[in-house]
Amino acid sequence: MSQKSYELQAEARDRVGKGSARALRRSGRIPAVIYGDNKPPLSISLPYKEVHLKLNAGGFMTTLATINVNGEKIQVLPRDYQLDPVRDFTMHVDFLRVGKGSVVTVNIPVHFANEEASPGLKRGGVLNIVRHEVECSAPATAIPEFITVDLTGLDIGDSVHISAIALPEGVKPTITDRDFTVATVAAPASLRSEDDEAADEDAGEEAEGETEGEEAEGETEE
Repeated sequence: MSQKSYELQAEARDRVGKGSARALRRSGRIPAVIYGDNKPPLSISLPYKEVHLKLNAGGFMTTLATINVNGEKIQVLPRDYQLDPVRDFTMHVDFLRVGKGSVVTVNIPVHFANEEASPGLKRGGVLNIVRHEVECSAPATAIPEFITVDLTGLDIGDSVHISAIALPEGVKPTITDRDFTVATVAAPASLRSEDDEAADEDAGEEAEGETEGEEAEGETEE
């Protein structure tokens, strides 16, 4: 499931530089640039409020957008943005032009389903999420909003690897040299303590048995 695209109204920028950028921000707009698709970079400005709302709504970096620059509609994907480190104010946005057949690399969030159908979790196990996002290559026009991991049947000690996750058509993980772990079902702390104590007791009994055996051998030799 891909997120819904949106449109932003932009104005082309003739002047660039820190002074021009500051003036833009004072007027309620922010500087941005559109690049890629073998075309020269295009400097634009966007209304701050609209960009800020989109950025904070979630999925900003994986949602296709249309930017209307003086009547020309350009399909883009956000690739980077800069925030003021003190005020958390959006300072600048970079957009990648998306042409026909474009494939992009994106971090796709991981969602988990059917926790109630996991025997391990029902017994008190803990879902240990190794990767909250998975870096994938995907068609720019069909980026999934998230990847779903089905927890049905997972017991304590089980792991979910990327090979077990059904990815949408055209979406592939960028890591291809190993079947990496996305999540595991770990034992609860109480169960781990009991197991550790039992293991310690077993180890102690084995050690006592070895000591008794050694003493018996010594008595025989005398």
